[in-house]
This record gives sequence, C-alpha cells and structure tokens, in this order.
Amino acid sequence: MDEILLSEHLTGLVQGLYIVAGVLFILALAGLSKHETARRGNTFGMAGMVLALVATLLLAARNAELLPDQRPFAITLTLIIVAMLVGAAIGAWRARTVEMTQMPELIAMLHSFVGLAAVLVGFTSYFEPGAADVGTMAAIHLAEVFIGVFIGAVTLTGSVVAFLKLSGRMKSAPLVLPARHLLNLLILLVSAGLLVWFMVDKSGTAVVPLLVMTALALFLGFHLVAAIGGGDMPVVVSMLNSYSGWAAAAAGFMLDNDLLIITGSLVGASGAILSYIMCKAMNRSFVSVIAGGFGSDGQVSGEERDYGDHREASVDEVSTLLSDARSVVIAPGYGMAVAQAQYPVADLAARLIARGINVRFAIHPVAGRLPGHMNVLLAEAKIPYDIVLDMDEINPDFASTDVALVIGANDTVNPAADDDPSSPIAGMPVLRVWDARDVIVFKRSMATGYAGVQNPLFFRPNTRMLFGDAKARVDDIVHELG
Repeated sequence: MDEILLSEHLTGLVQGLYIVAGVLFILALAGLSKHETARRGNTFGMAGMVLALVATLLLAARNAELLPDQRPFAITLTLIIVAMLVGAAIGAWRARTVEMTQMPELIAMLHSFVGLAAVLVGFTSYFEPGAADVGTMAAIHLAEVFIGVFIGAVTLTGSVVAFLKLSGRMKSAPLVLPARHLLNLLILLVSAGLLVWFMVDKSGTAVVPLLVMTALALFLGFHLVAAIGGGDMPVVVSMLNSYSGWAAAAAGFMLDNDLLIITGSLVGASGAILSYIMCKAMNRSFVSVIAGGFGSDGQVSGEERDYGDHREASVDEVSTLLSDARSVVIAPGYGMAVAQAQYPVADLAARLIARGINVRFAIHPVAGRLPGHMNVLLAEAKIPYDIVLDMDEINPDFASTDVALVIGANDTVNPAADDDPSSPIAGMPVLRVWDARDVIVFKRSMATGYAGVQNPLFFRPNTRMLFGDAKARVDDIVHELG
C-alpha cells in the first residue's frame, strides 16, 4: 500500500513539474521575441529544462517502484546520470570551440540528432513487449510509431545535408534529379500504402513495411534539402527546426510524455511560422521551399553579363566620406561574421555617433545563414538595440542617407531582385542601399554571394569597393578617424 501511495505522489509531482516546465518554455519563446528580453527568455528556458530533467529522474523512480522485478533504480539512475554527463561534456566543449560563423551548421546537425532520436524511439516503442497489441489503442500506437519514424528519418538526413551545405562540404547548388517532384510524391504515396500494410499486418512481417518506409524517408529527407539552393538555406534551417519539433512531439506520443509533446509542438509551430515569415521576406513560396526548391533549376544568372567596370576605394577616401557624412547606414552580412568584424564595426559606429553622425544598422531577415544571425553578432558587440532596424524600417531612409557601408553582404543588397526578372532572386525584397548618395562595399573579391548570383550593385556609379579582410579594413578606418 505504501508503495502504491508513493507511486501516486510521484506521478502527481511529475505531472506538476511538466506543467511548470511547459509554462517556462512558453515564456522562453515569448522572451526570445525581443532583444531586450532575450536573456530573460533564455533563463526561463534553462529553468524549464532543469525541471524537465528532475521530472525525468522522478519518473524513473516511479517506474522502479511499479516494476520491482526489473533492474534496481540505482542502475537506472546511474545510466541516466552517465548519459547526462557525457552529453553535457560534449555540449560544453562544442559551445566553447564553435565559432559564430559555424553556428548554422551546428544547429542543423543538432536537428539531425532529434530526428535520429525519434527514429530510435519509434523502433524501440514498436518492439517494446508491453506495447498495446489489440483494439483501438494498438492501432493508435502503430500509427504513432510509423508517423514518428517517418518524420524523424526525414529530419535526420535533411539536417545532415543542410550541415554539409552550410559547412561547405557539399555544393550549395540545388541537386536537380529528373522528375524530382514526381519522385517525392511517389515516395509519399508508397509510404501511405506501407502505413496501411503496417497497421493491418498482425504477423512478424509487420516490421518489413516499417523498415522500407524508413529507408524511403531517409532518401526523401536527403532529396528535399539537396534540391534546395544555397540562397534558401536560412529558410531550410528554420524549416528543419520545425521538423525536429514535430519529431520530438511524435516521440512524446510514443513515450506517453506530455512535456515532450508540449515542447515539440512549440518548436514545430514556431519553426513553421518563422519559415513562413522568412519565405515572405525572400519572396519565396513556403510550399515551394518545403517541396524541395520547386521552380529552381539550379541555373546561375548574371555571370556572363557585362556590367562594366567596378571602382575601388582607399581607406583614406572612405574615412573622408564618413567624416563628412550626416547619416550613415551599415548593412552587415555573412562576410562580417566570417571576418569576426562585429567588434571593430561597433567601435566605428561609436566613434561616428560621438561625432554627431546619425548611425543605424540595416538588417535583412535572412542576412547570414541563420535566422537572426546578424542580430546575434551585433548584440554580442554591445551595439544598442535602438539603432538596429529591420529592412522595412530602414529602406525608406536610404534615399536620405549619405553613406551606406555594406560589410560582407551580397544577395541581400542585390538590385537585380528589383530590376532583373530573369534573376533567381527576382522579386526578393532587399535592402535598397543603392539609393544612398555613396555606397562602400567591403569584400574580399568580386566573387558572387552564397546564392551564386552576380550583383550589379558593385558596378553602379555611386558604389566603390574596399577589398580585403573586413575586420582589418574597418580597423584601418577607425585608426584614420582617430
């Protein structure tokens, strides 16, 4: 009787901790929506995760009480702690060694772990001796297993491909297979047929459709992301974040874990919303992107066109332009992250502001290779939030701007999006830096951006190129300004 009472108390405590942790995760998402509350949001998230871990240990203790004939709880607790310590050590090591420029591919790889976990949980749940095997609950359980493994497998290989593309280990150009959309549709239809087979087969061969579907889903995840070009990779990272959330939610259903369902649903829904917002910012169809780059044939536009000659600027000339300016807008991009130039840029902005010059930063929604990439870099350099403006806020002001500094940005400041219908980025909203009186572009060379599209901005009469490492060039300008 005492053991049953203890089990009931533990169950109630675990459910209570789940509710509190779920609320904290919701508060974390709300806090992360604004720069000013992001630190508080992270604190809420960490607190929620601590409670979730405590609830997991209590759940293990409850199961040990309910199943006294199984292995002792001490062994279960030891295994959990060992796994946590190993994971914590790896996480702390990677957190200290990964550069900010490597964050997009790191996040993509972490998404693959969630997908792998969903696949493993699915197979484990299917083979578990105590799983429901008759009636309606059995059918529901089998559907949970099949769908969870499918989502997890797609997330796994899709995230691995995203990691390979973002890290430069795989070409960013889309992989275009013959009849690729028909191939994707065929995989979905075959998987639906396998689901029916899986649910009606009561013999030992029921694992066959599960294994076949897993193989198809692994290929589908690879093909979906491989068919998406480099210009859409920020959306892909967000989309895979959504997939990983739904995979976690599916695992929660299989494990009968309410907190995992809540957390996975939050991540899945928020990732889908963010993907939709980013697609609108890039003038891309959300359905087209998640279908694997529909309408993208992998061709690069603008490479052979003669745009004329570009003009170069010296550090002295740029320093003089900035000294005489009344308004300066800085448009950062992935090149700033690569050069780790955010701190010199922050120093430059502070010196110009001290001279009474109106300095602001222009952030494109997909600048960098990760949603919010530039915002994180600027916050890291302690740049005030109130001078960091998004594209819609800053675009009308470029016409009254004296100097626009483009530091490592390319595709997000490409006027071809406005005036070249044949461009792969045609119609994509961009920062209209060319409306400024003078434009200075910091670049290492005249190479194209990540989307592989030539930028006519570099050849405009009011644009000058300042070649070299962005950090070194900005340091040189700061030194000239004194």
